[in-house]
Amino acid sequence: MKSTGGFRVALLRASAAALAIFIGWGGMEARADGVASLSVAGSQPATSLSGHWSATETELAQAAPSTAPTPAAAPATAVPAAAASPTPAAAPTPEPALTTPAVTGPLQMASPNHVNLLKWVPALSELPAPVANLFNFDVNGIVSGIAIGQNHQMPGDFEARVDASNAQLFIQQPNGLIQYFVQVGGYSIPALGAPYVDMGNAVNALYGVVPVAYLKIQPTDSFSIMGGNLPTLIGAEYTFTFENINIERGLLWNQENAVNRGLQVNYSKGPISASLSWNNGFYSHSYTWLIGSLAWAINSANTLSVVGGGNLGFAKSNNFATPLLLNNSQIYNVIYEYNSAPWIIQPYFQWTVVPHNSSLGVLKTTSTIGGAMLASYSFTSNISLGARAEIIGTNGSVNDGAANLLYGPGSQAWSLTVTPTYQWEKYFVRVEGSYVQAMGYTPGDVFGMQGTHPTQLRGLIEAGILF
Repeated sequence: MKSTGGFRVALLRASAAALAIFIGWGGMEARADGVASLSVAGSQPATSLSGHWSATETELAQAAPSTAPTPAAAPATAVPAAAASPTPAAAPTPEPALTTPAVTGPLQMASPNHVNLLKWVPALSELPAPVANLFNFDVNGIVSGIAIGQNHQMPGDFEARVDASNAQLFIQQPNGLIQYFVQVGGYSIPALGAPYVDMGNAVNALYGVVPVAYLKIQPTDSFSIMGGNLPTLIGAEYTFTFENINIERGLLWNQENAVNRGLQVNYSKGPISASLSWNNGFYSHSYTWLIGSLAWAINSANTLSVVGGGNLGFAKSNNFATPLLLNNSQIYNVIYEYNSAPWIIQPYFQWTVVPHNSSLGVLKTTSTIGGAMLASYSFTSNISLGARAEIIGTNGSVNDGAANLLYGPGSQAWSLTVTPTYQWEKYFVRVEGSYVQAMGYTPGDVFGMQGTHPTQLRGLIEAGILF
């Protein structure tokens, strides 16, 4: 185990060095044509640390055509030109960022860096077109660091620390019959109500140095099949810090899975998009989960989604990435999103269920019900303010055999998070304050070294480069 961990840490360092070289390179040509859970161990509550693409944007990005049609240019108005004044050349229009990895906002991904190996190795162009196209791809990336200060830290956590939050490359071919996406590098996943896990431990204990990677076959604009490590369809928040309105993931997100290994089919027709995935749930060894999602794009600004999934069998996996109870649960979402500058508003409802199962120690069917409101307002093209409010509660008590899915059976909690963001070109800095309040908790299952404090306050700063 130690030798494996050392290899992964070495690989992370190599990845970070490669990213630094990539940033300094800058010679790549511009594109021309055109994303689990972590259970809290010991006496801590049975929350998880996971995350994912939101169902709304995942479906629309995966089921819709890979490239949007170019709008027709407006007719020019004839104006006599001065004979001695040549018309200056128009400035090149920046290429829009790709839709993968998905980013809710307010951070904006950089325009893709195009790599065409067909120009460097001409023999590759002799391959069949769908295969040759695989060597014509796009590269993006992020490097970022994070500083965290908190009170009432849990066992194994620190009152203050500094860490790398992202050192990742995104390599993808988003066009043609055969497409792919590969996300490689290091990451940390800070989440409310759970100890912070640094980058080295997060990579080793969760999804490795390639957390998301899949092959996608898209024979038509409306239908596609995907296989590999897939971003989950569950929930409204994505997994990694840069993808979301807030730096930390929320309390509802802690009940959800993040990355699923399996197969997924996508279909869209008009404003309706649907996806169905057969996978391993909370990154377990059992492929017994089925998740479905249905989204309705009411108009360009408003989308409504319904998502549901669960374990249709029984999975015995129980480790850092796969909490036993949550991996044998069912999860249901109703998600609404309004996205029209300068506003992003996203309320959602979530219900989870862990059925009665004496072999798991669940002597009473236990559920959580929660709701969240996420919002972001852009004051300028560089400055925005994001916020999240949420509340969640569980049924049962310590005496009736209910499972511990939060801060003890029958507990409740609410949280507030505020995140101002500044981005200038490819550079960004974000500051965040968050507060969690537990209620009806079991002593020993909340915050502090003894698990007896019902509140936790955190302050964070994240800064980095998107390229």
